Amino acid sequence: MTNILLILFFVLILLLFFYSKRNNKSPKKTTSSLTYVPFLKEQEFNPDISTDNWDLHKLRLDKFKRSQYKGLTFFVSSENKIYYLSEEGDKVYC
Repeated sequence: MTNILLILFFVLILLLFFYSKRNNKSPKKTTSSLTYVPFLKEQEFNPDISTDNWDLHKLRLDKFKRSQYKGLTFFVSSENKIYYLSEEGDKVYC
């Protein structure tokens, strides 16, 4: 009788061991809350990336004649006036 209990005990230990190894091999789920923030150089050379930096916005307007500032694209006209397009497509001068 003790032999049977001893064998059951070792079988239970082996099953627990293999079960724990199997769980360790499963891929871990990781959650990442990181958002992509472009580098300043990338923002400087790409006027289509929205920025909150007023100085960078003015630099891009001078260089590219357009820039996104706080999600809104601004343009420079041939008369050097700054404007953006409304939802209806009208030019709104600043």
